[in-house]
Amino acid sequence: MRVTLDYGRTGLEVELPDDRVIGPLEIRDVAPLDDPDAAVVAGLEAPIGSPPLREIARGRKTACILICDITRPVPNETILRPTLEVLHEAGIAREDVLILVATGLHRPSTQAERVEMLGERIAREYRVEDHRGTVLEEHTFLGTTPRGVPAWIDSRYVDADLKIATGLIEPHLMAGYSGGRKLICPGIAAIETVKIWHGPGFLEHPKADCGFLEGNPVHEENTRIARMAGCDFIVNVTLDKQRRITSVVAGDMEQAFLEGVRFIEHVVKSPVREAVDVVVTSSAGYPLDTTFYQAVKGMTGCLPIVKQGGTIIIAAGLSEGIGSPEFQSLFRENPSLEVFMERILGKDYFVLDQWQLEELAKVRRKARVKVVSDGLPADTLSGLFVEPADTVESALAASLAEYGPDARVAVIPKGPYVLPTIEG
Repeated sequence: MRVTLDYGRTGLEVELPDDRVIGPLEIRDVAPLDDPDAAVVAGLEAPIGSPPLREIARGRKTACILICDITRPVPNETILRPTLEVLHEAGIAREDVLILVATGLHRPSTQAERVEMLGERIAREYRVEDHRGTVLEEHTFLGTTPRGVPAWIDSRYVDADLKIATGLIEPHLMAGYSGGRKLICPGIAAIETVKIWHGPGFLEHPKADCGFLEGNPVHEENTRIARMAGCDFIVNVTLDKQRRITSVVAGDMEQAFLEGVRFIEHVVKSPVREAVDVVVTSSAGYPLDTTFYQAVKGMTGCLPIVKQGGTIIIAAGLSEGIGSPEFQSLFRENPSLEVFMERILGKDYFVLDQWQLEELAKVRRKARVKVVSDGLPADTLSGLFVEPADTVESALAASLAEYGPDARVAVIPKGPYVLPTIEG
């Protein structure tokens, strides 16, 4: 069996033993929209749970539009062209529109990335700025939530007359699904907010996982914080295997988001009859697999179907290396994942991006991880609590020899974009 895993910009073709493999587990086929531009216009004119955007925008002087950073393949140009047109027709001048890149605590965007994200014309003609989560004075304090999270949100958004969030709805390893409220928290939240919301008090909850909204404290809390900040309108999309738009939801931040989730959850869920010994997966290719930090999402996504003591083999490009300097420091400071967990559960230890190592710790408590990548050398990968492998084929051959002739393998070419489940 030949399968192409999403890997970097080109993909990675692998050969797997077809008598052992379940799958490929994939996103279900859904027809892409014939005219996505018209679908966005229709969403703006007849939104879910909200007046039309042009009515909301009338009389407003300034607007702030949130977009995802380069780590999400959002078709921003398709979303923004008609949205900006409506704002201008309602009387908001171009110079009074800010497109704010909801970086969360990721690195700033480059000018080339802004052109890639927005198209050349929008990137050139509009004010585009990055959120800076570590600069507290650029945020407004909105109060502390009942769960004890201080809500600090980017002042440029808080102070805008009209607040709009765009984005992509897909499975998310902590918040259940991305999109909607997530552009506000963590997208434009300060580190003082994120370090509590992304702390072990939230992330160790069993419902803080892919595909869960009900009872998920991560989802409940960032929804609460987004309400505190306010959001007048959202425009979210879902994508197919080729990243073509399959649906557009627009309108009320919560109602439109939940409508999008209802659509996508039936598309991304891929059931298997029983757990498997080995999962071969990816981190969904560029732009999601540029760092080891992002690649952890491919490991967590397949956890529901790997046996306790099983193995995850993941292919990821890692063209930008490990991740932020702070994330890199976690591997130097912690000799083991057990030591790391003891430190963060003790509540006196905090390092930026520690939540992604906490997610890796969840993975490693259940399975071994073998990483295939041409972006990092083997000795570097060995220091990241995973095992390097030259090829997917060699890693799989070793695992099959370990687990024996009855071992079963699942393959997930698109990694975290697919939500594998056990039937029943």
